[in-house]
Amino acid sequence: MAVVAAPPARAPARLRWVPAGAGVLAAVAGLALVAVAGFLVAGIRSGPVDWGQLLTSSTWDPARGRFGAAAMVFGTAAVAGVALLLAAPLGWAAAVAVTEVAPARWRRRLRAGAELLAVVPSIVYGLLGIAFLRPLVAGLAGVPGGDSLLAAALVLAVMVLPTVVAVSADALAAVPARYREAAAACGLTRTEVIRSAVLPQARRGMAGAALLALARALGETIAVFLVVGRADGRMPGGLGELWSRLVRPGQTLTTKLNGPESVLAGTRGAHWAALCALGLVLLAAVAVLTAAGLRGAGRPPTGRRRAREGAGAAGHGLRSVWPGRVARDRATRWALAGALALPLALVAAIAVVVTARGGAALDPSFWLTAARGASGGGVRDQLLGTVVVVGAAGLLAAPVGLGLGLVVGEYAGPRAQRSLRSLVLTLGGVPSILLGLWGYWLFTTRLGWGRSWLAGAIVLAVLAVPPVAVAVAGSLGDLPGERREAALAAGLRRSQLVRSVLVPHAVPALVTGLLLGLARAAGETAPLLFTAAVFSGAAGLPSGVVDSPVATLPTHIFTLAQDGGDAASRSAVWGSALVLVAVAGLLVLAAVPARRRLEARAG
Repeated sequence: MAVVAAPPARAPARLRWVPAGAGVLAAVAGLALVAVAGFLVAGIRSGPVDWGQLLTSSTWDPARGRFGAAAMVFGTAAVAGVALLLAAPLGWAAAVAVTEVAPARWRRRLRAGAELLAVVPSIVYGLLGIAFLRPLVAGLAGVPGGDSLLAAALVLAVMVLPTVVAVSADALAAVPARYREAAAACGLTRTEVIRSAVLPQARRGMAGAALLALARALGETIAVFLVVGRADGRMPGGLGELWSRLVRPGQTLTTKLNGPESVLAGTRGAHWAALCALGLVLLAAVAVLTAAGLRGAGRPPTGRRRAREGAGAAGHGLRSVWPGRVARDRATRWALAGALALPLALVAAIAVVVTARGGAALDPSFWLTAARGASGGGVRDQLLGTVVVVGAAGLLAAPVGLGLGLVVGEYAGPRAQRSLRSLVLTLGGVPSILLGLWGYWLFTTRLGWGRSWLAGAIVLAVLAVPPVAVAVAGSLGDLPGERREAALAAGLRRSQLVRSVLVPHAVPALVTGLLLGLARAAGETAPLLFTAAVFSGAAGLPSGVVDSPVATLPTHIFTLAQDGGDAASRSAVWGSALVLVAVAGLLVLAAVPARRRLEARAG
């Protein structure tokens, strides 16, 4: 009697679009990066650009038609460079501590604690810079005010620290255990094992972490804008003047683009073309650094180099343990523990400061009443506007991120997969100010939407797509091979495999990536300043799309932060900051239990 195979199970109707739609959605995400670059190129072509003057002159005078950006390039390089000099050694040491020194049962918690610095919105870092770093620089250098390149660099050092820690920790964790075991068998102490066997294997990934952090620093806008001083034409005459320039106001590429000139210049002509040229220089620098960082972080040492370095570690031979080595090992481990304690202490300090100064937000009425005047009332409308824009961004980002993740994790070959991963992470590294200008150019001026909540949501969705795609692709890579083989053995075609197995498996990662992406989007300020937000006069909930702005928490904080002399403004701005941190924190905290619940349901 013949055995008739059962027909393949049909996927739920709501999932049948997935295989066909994945490529389309992935193309949409790729086009976003092309659109930003294309908008900048079109802007450059709208007027004459003297590239020689732009890159070598420090005179920026639109009234006289002189557009020299050398001082801005110097300011950008100085701020990002000093930030990296401070953050990279500390981040490397903290990563070594959390992966090699800390007890195994505490490593995940300690790493998560250090990476909480990434949850703090950039506008809140700007507030902290105004409150603490400007007075620090003013007292240190004896300059009034404290607005300076150095203050901006100190803010950025804290902001990029979690990037160095996270990527370096991944590189260290990827080193095979056999290298540690071989070195330890030779009698090396714990820190000698790290130095001779682990760090040589992880150094490329750790260098990649520094490059990714540098790209992040180059693209930061709002936190730098609030403390850098925004003074054009400040170039050092030589190395002797370097310190003097660092402790005085300056300008960076992002802060120039975030200023009023980007709106006053129109969307064509020499002034607009020069601003777009600045944006293209910034985008190219960030893209190159991101690609280089990913290349370093994603490529382990070759087999030959691994063998040579492993032999070098074992070549120490059996070594006796003498008191000097033991004392040095203990001292080094304490130093590494101190490096890990610093980011944890910064997280705690930020939480304490924002809570203490944002006492207004501890009153429920602050959340539930509308703002009055310049700094009175609460943040009801700003909270509603933030929820509307971020919620709409999530609805747009989820399907696009899922499609892009499916293409990267399932459909692409090995070479295309590497290229697509680089594309996704490059898209995630695009400075938000460039996305804001693109949204202003396209939606506000070309399409005639004016200030529109939907324009802001589309721009924020671009920021939220990369975390979703990375999470989905990573989840597909972790799918047990036997589940895929069982599905194929049951007669499922590839499209059915995607619908019935891969998508349900990826849903927990999709939710996690989306919540993390929205946590970042909720704290973005620059894109909303140009596309969606107004300080006052907006309804709590928009009634249309065209000329339908909203008030949002980040832009509300940004406006109030520039009126620091008013006590009422200070109370309102810190209360609003506490609300924003709470919103971002809740999104991040919800990611872990949501993923566990969905995984348990799927399992």
